[in-house]
Amino acid sequence: MIFAAQIISVATGLIFTLLLTRNMTEDQFGVWSNIFDLTAYFTVAVGLFPFWATRFVARKKEGAVKTGLAINLVLALVAMALYVPVVFPATMAFHSEAFLAIYLIAAFQILNLYLINMLESCLRSTKPRTIGFGLLIEEVIKVSLALLFIVGFHQLFIGAIVSLVVGGALQIAFYIRLVAKDLRERIQWNYVAQWLKGSTVLIYNAVGNSLLSSVFILLLVLTPFGKQARGDYAAAVTFANVIGYASYLSYALYPKLISKGCSEDEVSLNFRTVLMFAIPLATVALAMPQSLLTILNVSYTESAPILQLLTVDAIVVIVSQFYGQCLMGAENLDQEGKISLRKLVRSKIFKVFSLPYIQAAIAVPSVYFALTQLAVSSSEQAALIVVAINILAHSVTFVGLCMLMHKSVRFSVAWRSIGKYVFAASVSAIVLLLLPNPTTLLLTLGKGALGIAVYGAILVAIDGEARKLIGQTLREIKNAVSRKESPVANREQA
Repeated sequence: MIFAAQIISVATGLIFTLLLTRNMTEDQFGVWSNIFDLTAYFTVAVGLFPFWATRFVARKKEGAVKTGLAINLVLALVAMALYVPVVFPATMAFHSEAFLAIYLIAAFQILNLYLINMLESCLRSTKPRTIGFGLLIEEVIKVSLALLFIVGFHQLFIGAIVSLVVGGALQIAFYIRLVAKDLRERIQWNYVAQWLKGSTVLIYNAVGNSLLSSVFILLLVLTPFGKQARGDYAAAVTFANVIGYASYLSYALYPKLISKGCSEDEVSLNFRTVLMFAIPLATVALAMPQSLLTILNVSYTESAPILQLLTVDAIVVIVSQFYGQCLMGAENLDQEGKISLRKLVRSKIFKVFSLPYIQAAIAVPSVYFALTQLAVSSSEQAALIVVAINILAHSVTFVGLCMLMHKSVRFSVAWRSIGKYVFAASVSAIVLLLLPNPTTLLLTLGKGALGIAVYGAILVAIDGEARKLIGQTLREIKNAVSRKESPVANREQA
């Protein structure tokens, strides 16, 4: 359900992005992206307590939902209070004083992120499918308001940021309705004490991620065309992110591992399913990057190599995330509702959370050296350097994860099945490369859909697991419809 919602959100996301890229210059789009680079520093604590809330809710600890929501609300208000005074000197440093009001309104998006993250973390352990519905609500509201403000009232930046904030607020309202029963329970302050101990390792991880994200600040300030380079990267990552949606096919795996309700065969099947969908999405991005970027704006066509490199990076990150959640899901240090710092530092969770530091140690000095010492002649070249260095950093830590998985979590990798996925994707890529490059939205989407259809047809013909998955999906849909119809039938009989 979540994956389906993410795929549907591709259309709404494209509409929203098109409203921006077709109405903004590349410099303005770079400023828009930089707003969220800045707010990211004030959301470093967004996952501190949700991480433990997921684990406690999965183990059915009473009051975990209400406790988590209360503490994250407090953190959000503190983050907003710290963010607002920083905005003034930051906009001056970025030469973006004209956009001060937009940076300030973005403070409410900080609040949204803290609450959404906590609510989704709790629902992940009980009703993971509902997160798909929440995403659809947010996307529909966001796009509707953006159309109203940008097209109707010609308010570009104000319309974009307000639509984001309001869409997130309504998503929060939907989630709160779903957990209303849990909110009647008492806040368990003893959980907060345990989570605070455990949050030390999460703060450690958040600082590492912030260090790694500094490469984008370096990209913005170390070259004379920094804003344009940041805009080029943002345009390419719009489509690379779609590949990452395949990781949501393993979204329910983590809480099942925590609750010990998942077998080795199920982990292996889940891994195959993630790659089954990630590979065709990556194929489309690799085979037709110029057409995809033309959808945003014809000026982004030169960013095609950036998108292709980001596609490679996306596959590495997807597999790394899968391995990471397997390692953390197998960890049982908090099984009794208590967290020992000594055990935590020695745990697989700490090892996984240390990876951003290795990545930052590779990426940050390398990007600084490359952008200051090499003859960088264009915004596209600057963005390519950053992406290439990130791939190197992610690949190094991926090797480390593979070693940890070999020692800690065993599941069989179905290389034969993966080979079939690659074969089907290769045929699909050849078909896409032989076809002309479209320059309109509908033709581009049609060509991409054709490539995925070719992949799907070949895979169904040669892979029994793919046919089995289709049958399971159809049965699940049939059962869902039957469950909805049964209460109606019962009322009619009564």
